[in-house]
Amino acid sequence: MKTKQLLIAALLGIGALTTNVAMAHGSAAPRHGGIVQEVNDVNFELVVEADGATIYLVDHDDDMPSKGISGKLTVLNGAQKSEVDIKAADGNKLRATGVKIAKGAKLVALLNNVEGKTVTVRFTVK
Repeated sequence: MKTKQLLIAALLGIGALTTNVAMAHGSAAPRHGGIVQEVNDVNFELVVEADGATIYLVDHDDDMPSKGISGKLTVLNGAQKSEVDIKAADGNKLRATGVKIAKGAKLVALLNNVEGKTVTVRFTVK
């Protein structure tokens, strides 16, 4: 009986050591120096610019076309709240222009038609 228990323990130990680690759906590392958030297996990278922001879309490490996606970007700079449209740009880019984004700002992107769904993505600028 003791030999059987040792054999089972050894097999369980070997199994635990050889189990593959589950990976997320791609890398969450920023490609453009921005802030990355993942929602519904899609990475959204926000890059703050002088006249607003660009959001890059990546799905499973591949650029996801932005065509057909639109929405609103709400920016909270302290007590000041601004809202601008988000529009598809070329490739995997979405653009929101006409807003100043300061360090410490909190942003909420409400995006329509991301793989047929409406998604909300939250960012904090550091």
